Amino acid sequence: MNETNTFKIAVIPGDGIGKEVIHEGLRILEFFEKTSNGTFSFDTTFFPWGCEYYLETGKMMDEDGVEKLKDFDAIYFGAVGFPGVPDHISLWGLRIAICQGLDQWANVRPVEFLPGVPRRLNHPDVDSLNWVLIRENSEGEYSGIGGRNFSGRGGGKEVAVQSSLFTELGCERIIRYAFDLARTRKRKRVTSVTKSNAQAYGMVLWDEVFKRVSQEYPDVEANQYLVDAMAARFVMHPEELEVVVASNLFADILSDLGSALSGSLGIAASANLNPERRTPSMFESVHGSAPDIAGKGIANPIGTIGSAALMLEHFGLKEEAKQLNQAIRETTNQGYLTRDLGGTHNTVEITDAILSNLAKARDRAVDLSRK
Repeated sequence: MNETNTFKIAVIPGDGIGKEVIHEGLRILEFFEKTSNGTFSFDTTFFPWGCEYYLETGKMMDEDGVEKLKDFDAIYFGAVGFPGVPDHISLWGLRIAICQGLDQWANVRPVEFLPGVPRRLNHPDVDSLNWVLIRENSEGEYSGIGGRNFSGRGGGKEVAVQSSLFTELGCERIIRYAFDLARTRKRKRVTSVTKSNAQAYGMVLWDEVFKRVSQEYPDVEANQYLVDAMAARFVMHPEELEVVVASNLFADILSDLGSALSGSLGIAASANLNPERRTPSMFESVHGSAPDIAGKGIANPIGTIGSAALMLEHFGLKEEAKQLNQAIRETTNQGYLTRDLGGTHNTVEITDAILSNLAKARDRAVDLSRK
Protein backbone atom coordinates (compact mmCIF):
# COMPACT_ATOMS: atom_id res chain seq x y z
CA MET A 1 0.00 0.00 0.00
CA ASN A 2 1.23 3.49 -0.86
CA GLU A 3 1.88 6.06 1.84
CA THR A 4 -1.36 7.89 2.65
CA ASN A 5 -1.52 11.62 1.99
CA THR A 6 -3.90 13.15 4.53
CA PHE A 7 -5.64 16.41 3.71
CA LYS A 8 -6.91 18.38 6.70
CA ILE A 9 -10.24 20.08 5.97
CA ALA A 10 -12.02 22.60 8.18
CA VAL A 11 -15.77 22.14 7.64
CA ILE A 12 -18.05 25.12 8.30
CA PRO A 13 -21.64 24.12 7.38
CA GLY A 14 -22.95 27.54 8.46
CA ASP A 15 -26.65 28.30 8.15
CA GLY A 16 -29.81 27.14 6.41
CA ILE A 17 -29.28 24.74 3.54
CA GLY A 18 -25.52 25.04 4.04
CA LYS A 19 -25.72 22.23 6.58
CA GLU A 20 -27.60 19.97 4.15
CA VAL A 21 -25.45 20.49 1.07
CA ILE A 22 -22.18 20.22 2.99
CA HIS A 23 -23.31 16.81 4.25
CA GLU A 24 -23.78 15.69 0.64
CA GLY A 25 -20.40 17.04 -0.41
CA LEU A 26 -18.73 15.10 2.39
CA ARG A 27 -20.41 11.92 1.13
CA ILE A 28 -18.60 12.49 -2.18
CA LEU A 29 -15.25 13.00 -0.47
CA GLU A 30 -15.83 9.84 1.55
CA PHE A 31 -16.36 7.90 -1.69
CA PHE A 32 -13.04 9.07 -3.10
CA GLU A 33 -11.24 8.26 0.12
CA LYS A 34 -12.67 4.73 0.25
CA THR A 35 -11.77 4.04 -3.38
CA SER A 36 -8.28 5.58 -3.28
CA ASN A 37 -6.55 2.31 -2.27
CA GLY A 38 -5.12 4.13 0.72
CA THR A 39 -3.28 6.76 -1.33
CA PHE A 40 -5.06 9.69 0.32
CA SER A 41 -7.54 10.47 3.08
CA PHE A 42 -9.49 13.43 4.45
CA ASP A 43 -9.31 14.52 8.07
CA THR A 44 -12.34 16.77 8.73
CA THR A 45 -12.87 19.09 11.69
CA PHE A 46 -16.26 20.77 12.12
CA PHE A 47 -16.76 24.33 13.33
CA PRO A 48 -20.25 25.43 14.53
CA TRP A 49 -19.86 29.02 13.39
CA GLY A 50 -22.76 30.90 11.83
CA CYS A 51 -25.93 32.74 12.78
CA GLU A 52 -27.00 30.29 15.50
CA TYR A 53 -23.56 30.65 17.03
CA TYR A 54 -23.96 34.43 16.83
CA LEU A 55 -27.30 34.37 18.63
CA GLU A 56 -25.70 32.33 21.41
CA THR A 57 -22.38 34.15 21.71
CA GLY A 58 -22.74 37.53 19.99
CA LYS A 59 -20.05 36.57 17.45
CA MET A 60 -20.21 34.79 14.12
CA MET A 61 -17.01 32.86 14.85
CA ASP A 62 -14.44 32.47 17.62
CA GLU A 63 -12.23 35.46 18.34
CA ASP A 64 -9.23 33.43 17.16
CA GLY A 65 -11.18 31.68 14.39
CA VAL A 66 -8.97 32.81 11.52
CA GLU A 67 -5.89 31.72 13.44
CA LYS A 68 -7.42 28.28 14.03
CA LEU A 69 -8.12 27.85 10.32
CA LYS A 70 -4.48 28.41 9.37
CA ASP A 71 -3.65 24.84 10.43
CA PHE A 72 -5.80 23.30 7.68
CA ASP A 73 -5.16 22.46 4.05
CA ALA A 74 -8.57 23.75 2.95
CA ILE A 75 -11.92 25.02 4.21
CA TYR A 76 -15.24 23.56 3.04
CA PHE A 77 -17.98 26.16 3.55
CA GLY A 78 -21.76 25.80 3.35
CA ALA A 79 -23.62 29.11 3.47
CA VAL A 80 -24.14 32.04 5.81
CA GLY A 81 -27.21 34.09 6.74
CA PHE A 82 -30.48 33.51 8.58
CA PRO A 83 -33.47 35.55 9.79
CA GLY A 84 -32.75 37.31 13.07
CA VAL A 85 -29.19 38.29 12.15
CA PRO A 86 -28.63 41.25 9.77
CA ASP A 87 -26.94 40.17 6.54
CA HIS A 88 -24.04 42.60 6.92
CA ILE A 89 -23.32 41.12 10.36
CA SER A 90 -23.37 37.51 9.16
CA LEU A 91 -21.35 38.13 6.00
CA TRP A 92 -18.66 40.34 7.51
CA GLY A 93 -18.49 38.28 10.67
CA LEU A 94 -17.75 35.00 8.91
CA ARG A 95 -17.21 34.67 5.18
CA ILE A 96 -15.50 37.99 4.49
CA ALA A 97 -13.61 37.73 7.77
CA ILE A 98 -12.14 34.43 6.55
CA CYS A 99 -11.43 35.62 3.00
CA GLN A 100 -9.67 38.78 4.13
CA GLY A 101 -8.04 37.23 7.19
CA LEU A 102 -6.48 34.46 5.10
CA ASP A 103 -5.82 36.71 2.08
CA GLN A 104 -7.90 34.52 -0.24
CA TRP A 105 -7.59 37.11 -2.95
CA ALA A 106 -8.66 35.10 -6.01
CA ASN A 107 -12.29 34.02 -6.21
CA VAL A 108 -12.82 31.57 -9.09
CA ARG A 109 -16.39 31.03 -10.30
CA PRO A 110 -16.87 28.78 -13.36
CA VAL A 111 -20.00 29.15 -15.47
CA GLU A 112 -20.94 25.84 -17.07
CA PHE A 113 -24.07 24.80 -18.93
CA LEU A 114 -24.87 21.27 -17.73
CA PRO A 115 -26.67 18.85 -20.07
CA GLY A 116 -30.31 18.16 -19.26
CA VAL A 117 -30.78 21.45 -17.41
CA PRO A 118 -33.64 23.58 -18.84
CA ARG A 119 -32.28 26.38 -20.99
CA ARG A 120 -32.57 29.88 -19.57
CA LEU A 121 -30.64 31.38 -22.46
CA ASN A 122 -31.75 31.60 -26.07
CA HIS A 123 -28.54 30.70 -27.84
CA PRO A 124 -27.99 28.45 -30.88
CA ASP A 125 -25.12 26.50 -29.25
CA VAL A 126 -25.65 26.55 -25.50
CA ASP A 127 -23.70 23.32 -24.97
CA SER A 128 -20.50 24.99 -26.18
CA LEU A 129 -20.68 27.82 -23.63
CA ASN A 130 -18.20 27.64 -20.79
CA TRP A 131 -16.45 30.55 -19.11
CA VAL A 132 -14.99 31.49 -15.76
CA LEU A 133 -15.26 34.63 -13.62
CA ILE A 134 -12.13 35.69 -11.75
CA ARG A 135 -13.11 37.98 -8.90
CA GLU A 136 -10.73 40.18 -6.95
CA ASN A 137 -11.61 38.94 -3.48
CA SER A 138 -9.71 41.07 -0.98
CA GLU A 139 -10.34 44.76 -1.60
CA GLY A 140 -12.27 46.88 -4.10
CA GLU A 141 -15.85 47.67 -3.14
CA TYR A 142 -15.75 45.17 -0.25
CA SER A 143 -12.73 46.66 1.47
CA GLY A 144 -14.86 47.66 4.48
CA ILE A 145 -13.59 51.23 4.59
CA GLY A 146 -16.14 53.78 5.77
CA GLY A 147 -18.57 54.41 8.56
CA ARG A 148 -21.74 56.12 9.77
CA ASN A 149 -21.91 59.33 11.73
CA PHE A 150 -24.02 62.31 12.79
CA SER A 151 -26.94 60.23 14.04
CA GLY A 152 -27.18 62.75 16.85
CA ARG A 153 -28.47 65.34 14.41
CA GLY A 154 -31.84 63.60 14.45
CA GLY A 155 -33.89 61.52 12.06
CA GLY A 156 -33.03 61.77 8.39
CA LYS A 157 -29.70 63.54 8.95
CA GLU A 158 -27.26 60.65 9.45
CA VAL A 159 -24.33 60.29 7.03
CA ALA A 160 -22.82 57.04 5.69
CA VAL A 161 -19.52 56.79 3.82
CA GLN A 162 -18.56 53.61 1.94
CA SER A 163 -15.23 53.74 0.14
CA SER A 164 -13.74 51.37 -2.41
CA LEU A 165 -10.04 50.60 -2.20
CA PHE A 166 -7.96 49.69 -5.24
CA THR A 167 -4.24 49.05 -4.87
CA GLU A 168 -1.80 48.43 -7.66
CA LEU A 169 -0.74 45.22 -5.91
CA GLY A 170 -4.33 43.99 -5.63
CA CYS A 171 -5.14 44.82 -9.24
CA GLU A 172 -1.97 43.32 -10.66
CA ARG A 173 -2.08 39.99 -8.87
CA ILE A 174 -5.69 39.22 -9.83
CA ILE A 175 -5.21 40.37 -13.43
CA ARG A 176 -2.02 38.33 -13.73
CA TYR A 177 -3.86 35.31 -12.27
CA ALA A 178 -6.52 35.67 -14.98
CA PHE A 179 -3.91 35.76 -17.75
CA ASP A 180 -2.09 32.74 -16.34
CA LEU A 181 -5.38 30.85 -16.20
CA ALA A 182 -6.23 31.82 -19.78
CA ARG A 183 -2.98 30.24 -20.95
CA THR A 184 -4.27 26.86 -19.69
CA ARG A 185 -7.57 27.06 -21.57
CA LYS A 186 -8.43 26.13 -25.14
CA ARG A 187 -9.23 29.70 -26.08
CA LYS A 188 -6.69 32.13 -24.67
CA ARG A 189 -8.73 35.25 -23.98
CA VAL A 190 -9.11 37.59 -20.99
CA THR A 191 -11.81 40.21 -20.70
CA SER A 192 -11.50 42.92 -18.05
CA VAL A 193 -14.61 44.60 -16.63
CA THR A 194 -14.66 48.05 -15.02
CA LYS A 195 -16.72 51.25 -14.89
CA SER A 196 -13.82 53.60 -15.43
CA ASN A 197 -15.87 56.20 -17.33
CA ALA A 198 -17.71 56.98 -14.09
CA GLN A 199 -15.18 55.85 -11.46
CA ALA A 200 -12.12 57.79 -12.52
CA TYR A 201 -9.64 56.75 -9.84
CA GLY A 202 -9.74 53.11 -8.74
CA MET A 203 -11.14 51.78 -12.00
CA VAL A 204 -8.73 53.79 -14.12
CA LEU A 205 -5.87 52.38 -12.05
CA TRP A 206 -7.28 48.90 -12.79
CA ASP A 207 -7.42 49.70 -16.53
CA GLU A 208 -3.83 50.92 -16.54
CA VAL A 209 -2.57 47.84 -14.74
CA PHE A 210 -4.56 45.58 -17.09
CA LYS A 211 -2.99 47.24 -20.14
CA ARG A 212 0.51 46.94 -18.67
CA VAL A 213 0.15 43.29 -17.64
CA SER A 214 -1.49 42.28 -20.93
CA GLN A 215 1.66 43.31 -22.79
CA GLU A 216 3.51 40.50 -21.00
CA TYR A 217 1.08 37.94 -22.47
CA PRO A 218 1.25 38.42 -26.26
CA ASP A 219 -0.21 34.93 -26.73
CA VAL A 220 -3.42 35.87 -24.87
CA GLU A 221 -6.11 38.04 -26.43
CA ALA A 222 -7.06 40.92 -24.12
CA ASN A 223 -10.12 43.14 -24.23
CA GLN A 224 -12.03 45.47 -21.91
CA TYR A 225 -15.70 46.32 -21.33
CA LEU A 226 -17.70 48.55 -19.05
CA VAL A 227 -19.76 46.53 -16.60
CA ASP A 228 -23.17 47.55 -17.99
CA ALA A 229 -22.12 46.58 -21.51
CA MET A 230 -20.68 43.35 -20.13
CA ALA A 231 -23.96 42.42 -18.44
CA ALA A 232 -25.66 42.73 -21.83
CA ARG A 233 -22.89 40.69 -23.44
CA PHE A 234 -23.47 37.84 -20.98
CA VAL A 235 -26.95 37.51 -22.44
CA MET A 236 -26.44 38.49 -26.08
CA HIS A 237 -22.93 37.22 -26.91
CA PRO A 238 -21.86 34.64 -24.29
CA GLU A 239 -19.90 32.72 -26.92
CA GLU A 240 -17.27 35.48 -26.76
CA LEU A 241 -16.52 34.86 -23.08
CA GLU A 242 -13.62 32.79 -21.75
CA VAL A 243 -11.85 34.29 -18.71
CA VAL A 244 -13.55 37.38 -17.28
CA VAL A 245 -11.74 39.34 -14.56
CA ALA A 246 -13.38 42.04 -12.49
CA SER A 247 -13.46 43.78 -9.14
CA ASN A 248 -15.05 42.36 -6.01
CA LEU A 249 -18.52 43.80 -6.58
CA PHE A 250 -18.74 43.56 -10.36
CA ALA A 251 -17.56 39.95 -10.52
CA ASP A 252 -19.92 39.05 -7.68
CA ILE A 253 -22.91 40.38 -9.62
CA LEU A 254 -21.80 39.03 -13.01
CA SER A 255 -21.13 35.56 -11.62
CA ASP A 256 -24.69 35.39 -10.27
CA LEU A 257 -25.95 36.45 -13.69
CA GLY A 258 -23.86 33.73 -15.32
CA SER A 259 -25.13 31.13 -12.87
CA ALA A 260 -28.74 32.14 -13.47
CA LEU A 261 -28.24 31.94 -17.23
CA SER A 262 -26.78 28.42 -16.88
CA GLY A 263 -29.82 27.25 -14.92
CA SER A 264 -29.64 28.15 -11.23
CA LEU A 265 -27.37 29.49 -8.52
CA GLY A 266 -27.76 26.03 -7.02
CA ILE A 267 -25.35 24.52 -9.56
CA ALA A 268 -22.63 27.17 -9.29
CA ALA A 269 -19.35 26.26 -7.59
CA SER A 270 -16.59 28.58 -6.41
CA ALA A 271 -13.15 28.67 -4.83
CA ASN A 272 -11.65 31.40 -2.65
CA LEU A 273 -7.94 30.91 -3.26
CA ASN A 274 -4.70 32.03 -1.74
CA PRO A 275 -2.72 31.12 -4.86
CA GLU A 276 0.63 31.31 -3.03
CA ARG A 277 -0.75 28.67 -0.60
CA ARG A 278 0.50 30.64 2.40
CA THR A 279 -2.92 30.04 3.95
CA PRO A 280 -5.73 27.54 3.28
CA SER A 281 -8.21 28.21 0.49
CA MET A 282 -11.98 27.99 0.94
CA PHE A 283 -14.48 26.19 -1.30
CA GLU A 284 -18.18 27.02 -1.34
CA SER A 285 -21.24 27.14 -3.55
CA VAL A 286 -22.27 30.54 -4.91
CA HIS A 287 -25.80 30.25 -3.50
CA GLY A 288 -26.90 31.58 -0.13
CA SER A 289 -28.46 29.89 2.91
CA ALA A 290 -32.01 29.86 1.44
CA PRO A 291 -33.84 29.82 4.80
CA ASP A 292 -37.19 29.44 3.03
CA ILE A 293 -36.34 25.87 1.98
CA ALA A 294 -33.95 24.92 4.81
CA GLY A 295 -34.82 21.58 6.41
CA LYS A 296 -37.07 20.46 3.56
CA GLY A 297 -34.44 18.27 1.87
CA ILE A 298 -34.94 19.89 -1.54
CA ALA A 299 -31.79 22.04 -1.79
CA ASN A 300 -29.60 21.54 -4.84
CA PRO A 301 -26.26 20.02 -3.73
CA ILE A 302 -24.55 20.34 -7.13
CA GLY A 303 -22.93 23.72 -6.42
CA THR A 304 -21.37 22.44 -3.21
CA ILE A 305 -20.36 19.14 -4.80
CA GLY A 306 -18.84 21.04 -7.73
CA SER A 307 -16.93 23.10 -5.16
CA ALA A 308 -15.57 19.81 -3.80
CA ALA A 309 -14.27 19.11 -7.32
CA LEU A 310 -12.42 22.45 -7.22
CA MET A 311 -10.99 21.44 -3.84
CA LEU A 312 -9.83 18.08 -5.18
CA GLU A 313 -8.09 19.85 -8.03
CA HIS A 314 -6.48 22.23 -5.53
CA PHE A 315 -5.14 19.19 -3.66
CA GLY A 316 -3.57 17.91 -6.86
CA LEU A 317 -6.19 15.17 -7.30
CA LYS A 318 -6.90 16.22 -10.86
CA GLU A 319 -8.20 12.87 -12.09
CA GLU A 320 -10.68 12.64 -9.21
CA ALA A 321 -11.85 16.19 -9.90
CA LYS A 322 -12.35 15.33 -13.56
CA GLN A 323 -14.33 12.19 -12.65
CA LEU A 324 -16.56 14.17 -10.29
CA ASN A 325 -17.33 16.87 -12.84
CA GLN A 326 -18.17 14.20 -15.41
CA ALA A 327 -20.42 12.40 -12.92
CA ILE A 328 -22.31 15.66 -12.29
CA ARG A 329 -22.84 16.10 -16.03
CA GLU A 330 -24.03 12.52 -16.43
CA THR A 331 -26.43 12.96 -13.52
CA THR A 332 -28.15 16.05 -14.92
CA ASN A 333 -28.20 14.51 -18.40
CA GLN A 334 -30.05 11.50 -16.94
CA GLY A 335 -32.79 13.84 -15.71
CA TYR A 336 -31.86 14.01 -12.04
CA LEU A 337 -32.84 17.60 -11.24
CA THR A 338 -33.94 19.42 -8.11
CA ARG A 339 -36.89 21.82 -7.98
CA ASP A 340 -34.84 24.91 -8.76
CA LEU A 341 -34.09 23.27 -12.12
CA GLY A 342 -37.66 22.20 -12.74
CA GLY A 343 -37.17 18.65 -11.46
CA THR A 344 -38.65 16.59 -8.65
CA HIS A 345 -35.61 14.95 -7.06
CA ASN A 346 -34.49 15.78 -3.56
CA THR A 347 -31.04 16.60 -2.20
CA VAL A 348 -30.07 13.08 -1.23
CA GLU A 349 -31.30 11.56 -4.51
CA ILE A 350 -29.08 13.89 -6.54
CA THR A 351 -26.03 12.87 -4.51
CA ASP A 352 -26.98 9.20 -4.76
CA ALA A 353 -27.11 9.54 -8.55
CA ILE A 354 -23.71 11.26 -8.66
CA LEU A 355 -22.22 8.54 -6.46
CA SER A 356 -23.73 5.87 -8.69
CA ASN A 357 -22.18 7.44 -11.77
CA LEU A 358 -18.83 7.72 -9.99
CA ALA A 359 -18.97 4.05 -9.04
CA LYS A 360 -19.79 3.04 -12.62
CA ALA A 361 -16.88 5.11 -13.90
CA ARG A 362 -14.53 3.44 -11.41
CA ASP A 363 -15.79 -0.03 -12.44
CA ARG A 364 -15.20 0.78 -16.11
CA ALA A 365 -11.68 1.97 -15.33
CA VAL A 366 -10.93 -1.26 -13.44
CA ASP A 367 -12.26 -3.36 -16.34
CA LEU A 368 -10.09 -1.49 -18.83
CA SER A 369 -7.00 -1.92 -16.65
CA ARG A 370 -7.53 -5.69 -16.63
CA LYS A 371 -7.72 -5.99 -20.39
